Order: sequence, then structure tokens, then C-alpha cells
Amino acid sequence: MNKENKLGMGLGALLSNSNNKNENSNGVQKINISQIVPNPSQPRKNFKDEELKGLSSSIKNQGLIQPIIVKRTTDKQFQIIAGERRWRACQLNGMHEVDCVIKDLDDINILEAALIENIQREDLNVIEEANAYKGLIDIKNINNEGLAKLIGKSSSHVSNILRLLELDKKIQQMVIVGDLSMGHARALIGVPNAIEKANEIIKKKLSVRQVEKITSEFKKNKTKKTPKDPNIVDLEKELSDKIGLKTSIQFNESGSSGSLTLYYSDLNQLDDLMKRLKK
Repeated sequence: MNKENKLGMGLGALLSNSNNKNENSNGVQKINISQIVPNPSQPRKNFKDEELKGLSSSIKNQGLIQPIIVKRTTDKQFQIIAGERRWRACQLNGMHEVDCVIKDLDDINILEAALIENIQREDLNVIEEANAYKGLIDIKNINNEGLAKLIGKSSSHVSNILRLLELDKKIQQMVIVGDLSMGHARALIGVPNAIEKANEIIKKKLSVRQVEKITSEFKKNKTKKTPKDPNIVDLEKELSDKIGLKTSIQFNESGSSGSLTLYYSDLNQLDDLMKRLKK
């Protein structure tokens, strides 16, 4: 079974078939919690204290039902592949040892496993979800449409989530901590002085509808001078979904020639685009 098929089946399939000789017959062994470190590429950056306390209480009463998946990095240290949330909750309980399963995966597979685990949990904030999607697109060298099929989401959902990464990092952080909703954030994409408007939204507690009304005036004025044929708009959307980047098609006055513009949000996207064009 190839890796793509395993991804479609879930995290368990990707992590199956361990060859580690030190595992017990059930693959689980006790490891000192101080020897375990987080995965620096973990897409989840925001762990809510209240949720961790609830999980910690559950583990204290019921035990750790699902072991933590780790990779050996040195003789005395292990890196988490999947289960950082459970590891943090065990720390809150003051546990000295935790049940673990050791897997021998390379860095690419570790990142892929961490991304899959978080996407499957479906409780990421939308910025973490967007970064997880982008990570899988980069790792597997696929476009938005390919990712959508891989994770069982619609192409429009994937594209809408990824567009949030076009926002300034300060606005992304406001979404992560819950000061702005996804609806607020989407309304701010491509709007000038977006950070100022984001602060205004928080201060005045504006609804998504109010923000959309405010920003729509700018967007109407922006397109008023050069209204686009609906067919061109549809073509731009189709191209964006296919290549995973925002696109813009402009015609000159005669309509016989024009330009196609591709927008990238970081150097990694530019590098990926150049590789695909060179092929």
C-alpha cells in the first residue's frame, strides 16, 4: 500500500508496520516523561488551558487510553510524532512515565503524521488548519484540488482556508486567540489598513455582517473602474483552485491580449511555482 493510500485511511495506517525491535508484543512501552520533547514542526501552537485540564482530569481517572507516538532522537531522548496534547496533560498530572509507541520515521513522514493527526481531530483553529494544509501541499507537491480529494474536503473549503494566510501575521494571531472569527478574517483579505480595521472590530465588537458591509464598499470601489466578465471571474477561480495560488486575468483595451498574474504569499510558494513551471 503506498503512502497516499495510507493518508486517505488515516493516521493509524501511516504509522503502521513498525520495525522497532525494542517494543513489547503490543508495541507499547513506558518512557520517562522528561525524555520526551515536542515536535518543532507541530502545526498546533495554541493549547487551551481549560481543555488541557479537562484531558488531564480524564487521564488521572481513566488512565492514558491512547499511547503517545514518538521517534528516538538520541539514546535518552524521544520526539513526539503524535500526541503532544496528551503528553502536556500527563505533565499536569505530575506523571513520571507515559505509555509510548516508538516509530522509526524520517522528518518528512513525522511532519506528515503530525499534520494528518491535527486535521483529523477537526478542532484546530482555522489558522493552524491553513498551515497544516499548506504543509501537506508542500510535502506532497500537490495543488488545492489534490489536497481536497486527499483529506475529503471540498476545493472551495481548502481554498477559503488557505486564503487566510494572505492576512498579516498580527491578524492571524487575533484569529488564533479567538478575538476574530474566520468570517471577520475573510472579510479583511485584500483590504488596506486591515490591522487597523481588525482592532476596530475587536474594540467595537462588530459582527461579521457589519464588517462585510464596511469592507464591501472598498471592494466595490476597487472593481468599479474595471468590472470583469463573470466568465473571467470563473476562470480565475478555476485556475486558483488548480494551482493553489490566487490568480488575476487582465485584458487590454482591444481584448486580444493581456496578462495573467499569480500571487504568492511567501518564498516557499514562489519556489514551488518555479519548480512546477520548469517541469
